[in-house]
Amino acid sequence: MSERILTGIKPTGQLTLGNYIAVLKNLRKMNDRGECFIFIADLHALTLPIEPDVLRQNSIDLAAFYLAAGLDPEKNALFLQSSVSAHAELNAIMQNYLYMGELSRMTQFKDKSAKLKENAIGLGLFAYPVLMACDIVLYDATTIPVGEDQVQHIELTRDLVNRINNRYGEILTMPKAELRKVGKRIMSLSDPTVKMSKSDPKGDIFLKDDPAVIRKKIMSAVTDLGCEVKYDEENKPGISNLLQIYCCMKDISIEEAEQRFVGYRYGDFKKAVADAVIEELEPFQQRYREIVANKSYEKALQEGAKKASVIANQTLKRVQKAIGLLQE
Repeated sequence: MSERILTGIKPTGQLTLGNYIAVLKNLRKMNDRGECFIFIADLHALTLPIEPDVLRQNSIDLAAFYLAAGLDPEKNALFLQSSVSAHAELNAIMQNYLYMGELSRMTQFKDKSAKLKENAIGLGLFAYPVLMACDIVLYDATTIPVGEDQVQHIELTRDLVNRINNRYGEILTMPKAELRKVGKRIMSLSDPTVKMSKSDPKGDIFLKDDPAVIRKKIMSAVTDLGCEVKYDEENKPGISNLLQIYCCMKDISIEEAEQRFVGYRYGDFKKAVADAVIEELEPFQQRYREIVANKSYEKALQEGAKKASVIANQTLKRVQKAIGLLQE
């Protein structure tokens, strides 16, 4: 089987530049590598409180962003997670093969549940990795592009695949996580020690931000007391973050960027970063607005769900048969 790539984003907030760099910017390259299944993780979005209108609009935005980034819906499947019932059906099965101890050790659950009162923690948040594992194995995905914070989930999925295959035979495909070498973790502009994550209006660059707003945020980015534009995550986290952003926009290495900015003052460096980001995002934003206006995302999602359902249902039936569920 050729490479099959699966990626998804939760529609839980405004997408950031970090999302663009990690996923959207790479869509065209992924198209050339193999078959892509790209989904909007709207079921995952329900694990924390979200207003219905916000969820709907965020889902529309995500679909339009994917298409604006160059996703070809003729070659690949773009779909809503909730539109493919096999996700929920397989989840009902696989929740019996991952264990409470494993799920309670997941870092993201610990982080998110720590912010909630115990009686406000839903089962869906605790069992989030089960559904995520189902998302992956349903499509026999071989490659899962993820950020560093998601690697633990892929490792748990690999444990699940081993567990199922050892017991029932080779019925699930083993996935592997793929991390970007540059831009794998874009940090907040206001606090470069934390990830850019949809929740900091000053430190996050949102994909719907006006160019003037983007420029202001970058020019206000936290740096350090030095004057050298050099990559050093420990001593110069702010400058290092801006260098990563610039490299991702220009598709160059950190070393090339460091050479380019020898002798630059921080203000001039920030201006160059802002120019690079705006040059990339302005045409992307224009395509997004056109897609939302003509609603071309609707057909793409419908056709994508049909394609995805064919593959997902094959996997579901394979699992059902293997574990002994009687099929008609």
